[in-house]
Amino acid sequence: MSEYKPPFHMTDRIINLVAAICEQIGRITVLSHGSLNPHLRRENRIKTIHSSLAIEHNSLSLEQVTAILDGKRILGNPNEIREVQNAYETYEMMLTLNPASVRALLKAHKMMMNSLILENGKFRSGGVGVFDGDVVVHMAPPAAFVPEQIQDLFDWYKASEMHPLIKSAVFHYEFEFIHPFADGNGRMGRMWHSMLLGKWNELFYWLPIEELIRTRQQEYYDALGKSDKQADSCTFVELMLKIILDTLSGTSVVGSAANTNTDKISVSVRKLLNALGDEELSTVELMERLRLSHKPTFRKNYLNPALEQELIEMAIPDKPNSRNQKYRKKQLSRFPIKKSD
Repeated sequence: MSEYKPPFHMTDRIINLVAAICEQIGRITVLSHGSLNPHLRRENRIKTIHSSLAIEHNSLSLEQVTAILDGKRILGNPNEIREVQNAYETYEMMLTLNPASVRALLKAHKMMMNSLILENGKFRSGGVGVFDGDVVVHMAPPAAFVPEQIQDLFDWYKASEMHPLIKSAVFHYEFEFIHPFADGNGRMGRMWHSMLLGKWNELFYWLPIEELIRTRQQEYYDALGKSDKQADSCTFVELMLKIILDTLSGTSVVGSAANTNTDKISVSVRKLLNALGDEELSTVELMERLRLSHKPTFRKNYLNPALEQELIEMAIPDKPNSRNQKYRKKQLSRFPIKKSD
């Protein structure tokens, strides 16, 4: 048995985030009676596929991805269309795959990268690096070490008594550090993270974590880079736990679970709520996270509808036009959980 142990140290913030996530899961479980409806599952799966591929520079819109998965023909790059089809087939296999199996990982990669690269379903045979423009930000270990390192990582995960929320994030970081494949490492790492969490709680099979990662893409890569330099994954773990908490706080999960009128919540408002998370943010900060530059559009399609539906509230309600104004979610107060006598 290998004595491999990923470099990682626990922080108070990680402990607090795990507690908050578990509380949110408890709320959703009560409100949803233990399951999410099929429509919500499909909607979240499509968001996951679109966001995970968008992170990898796939240019297809959410509407185009939805059309492809509905069997419709669209105009687009054939390789990008193939990426969508492959990702959907791979995610459909998710419930049948064993997340503790290296063989299952290779099977999933073969499907994910089918007809896209020659080495689909195989560990890479050459060296790879992670680039930020023309700058190398991470040089992965030599290809000869990959099979052993991946096996050690899987063995560590199975043996570790660390909380699944924490060790799945550590696994995610280590997976990206090893970079076991010639291509597809990002989408496979994010999918496997969800699978490991789904084994712990089924909700995570359907939670669109990738959608929020996409809105915080630079933070995601910065956390990977910082953890790499520090030889300690705690920074990355903290970010992933924060993203999970913010995703759980999104009304697309809680609202549907509570049988509220979430069908009336627009895609734009959902994006705003995901970008907001559980923070207080200004108009400028929200627009930056949403990658918007036109303030009237932001107010008309995002901010004002969210305020009108009482999904968010002003931090300074008595001074609505204050230049220090910020906004925060108020959806938790809409779904009080009554304690039994």
